[in-house]
Amino acid sequence: MYMEKFRLDGRVAVVTGGASGIGLAAAEALGEAGATLVLTDRDQAALNTAVASLEKMGARASSALMDVTDSTRVNAVAADVVAQHGYVDILINNAGIARSETAAEDVADEHWLNVIDVNLNGAFWCARAFGRHMLARGAGAIVNVGSMSGFIVNRPQPQSYYNASKAAVHQLTRSLAAEWAPRGVRVNAVAPTYINTPINAFADRESAMFKRWIDATPMGRLGEPDEVASVILFLASDAASLMTGAIVLADGGYTCW
Repeated sequence: MYMEKFRLDGRVAVVTGGASGIGLAAAEALGEAGATLVLTDRDQAALNTAVASLEKMGARASSALMDVTDSTRVNAVAADVVAQHGYVDILINNAGIARSETAAEDVADEHWLNVIDVNLNGAFWCARAFGRHMLARGAGAIVNVGSMSGFIVNRPQPQSYYNASKAAVHQLTRSLAAEWAPRGVRVNAVAPTYINTPINAFADRESAMFKRWIDATPMGRLGEPDEVASVILFLASDAASLMTGAIVLADGGYTCW
């Protein structure tokens, strides 16, 4: 009974930023659970490689070139997915950027707008576009990728813009959850710690900054993409059928201190 709740056979799942990192790991988890996958990203070559690796593991996968900041393109991809598959069950809103280490007083307008546009606007454009189809069908699950940075202020790197964007994603998650719950669509989020992905590659493992990250984490290590993907699978599945509006921390204990 219980393990069956994690199965996603017959369901169609869209993963934004799905060509690498947490997005690709999430696609692997959903695919292993039986979902038909549609990966989106801005890099077609990376998408091709990701789809090939998913098919090699036995998953059904395809891709769509998409920039989440382009709402017209997002709407078109959502329509294409439904036209091809008949419906969409799951959206993993994973696409995001960091651009850390700039003090607030030195942040250019372009810098601020770029981070907000990808992390917040992009998440909303996707939730709106795919959510419309879910609402019309009366069922669906959206999982946003937030961050522990939506709860705390990271040290030592200054990144007010990133922290603000992820806190906004968390509040967007709650707002959509409350609005759409009566219509059959669940909206939750995962809030990871520092994860071993390219987005954190700017930090030299021997640097004082990296050591401070690890020292501030009770588990004393970075997280791995598959650890976040496991939470995403749970939230996307019927195992989390009573959950909506939840922001699930996967932070190695970072926010305990």
